[in-house]
Amino acid sequence: MSELALEAKGLQTYYGKSHILHGVDLEVREGEIVALLGRNGAGKSTTLRSLMGLTRAREGVVRVFGTVTTDLQPYRIAALGVGFVPEGRKIFPNLSVEENLKVPMERPGPWSIARIYELFPRLAERKNNKGRQLSGGEQEMLAIARALLLNPRVIMLDEPSQGLAPLIVQEVFKVIKAAREQGISVLLVEQNVRAAVEIADRAYVLDDGQIVYAGIASEFAKDEKRVRALAGASAENWEPQDA
Repeated sequence: MSELALEAKGLQTYYGKSHILHGVDLEVREGEIVALLGRNGAGKSTTLRSLMGLTRAREGVVRVFGTVTTDLQPYRIAALGVGFVPEGRKIFPNLSVEENLKVPMERPGPWSIARIYELFPRLAERKNNKGRQLSGGEQEMLAIARALLLNPRVIMLDEPSQGLAPLIVQEVFKVIKAAREQGISVLLVEQNVRAAVEIADRAYVLDDGQIVYAGIASEFAKDEKRVRALAGASAENWEPQDA
C-alpha cells in the first residue's frame, strides 16, 4: 500500500462561534488524485485551509508524509512539499507571467520555468503580459504553474475550473493528470463533479461539514442520481478528450 502523503483525523474547525468541520477524516496516498466534493457551503475550502494551516482546527490531527503539521505555520507546511492553489487564483495582476513565475522560492526538483513553458505553451506565448491581461483559464494555469515550481510532493487545488469554459476546463484537468503522472499527489476540491470523478482515483463528499461518502471515484460516478443531486448547477456535460 502506498505511503500516505496527506492525512487528517477528526478535524473540528470553527470560524468564530460557527462550527464548520465536524470530525473530518480523509487521506491522500502517494501518487493519487483525490476529489473532495460537496455543495457550496459544505466545508470544502475550510478543509483545505485547515490542512494548510491557514485556519487552525481546534481538534484533530493533520499529517504530511507522517509528520504532524496540525500546529505548524503555513510556510512550514509548504516547506514539507505541499503546494496550494487557492480559489480565486491569487496571482499578481501587475507582474508579468514570467515575473509571477519567479516569485515562488526555489526547491530542488524537476519543475523549472522552462519546463512550465513546455507544459503551458499558452503561458510561454504570453510571458511578457501582465497577470491582469490574462484570461481566466490562463490565470488558473499560471496559479497551478507557480505551485508546481515549488516542486511539491502533494498539491491541493481549490475550485480550479471555476468560471472557465468547458474546453479550458479540459486543458486544466489534463495538467492535473500530468502532475500526478510525475508522482505528485493531488487533493482536488471541485464543483464540476463530472470532471473531477473522471480523473480522480478516490472521492470524498462533504455535507454540512461531515464526510458522507468515501470511496472509489469511478464507483461514485456510476451513481447518476447522486451525482446529479450533488452537482446541481455544475452538472454540465463533461466530455474528456484523449490525452
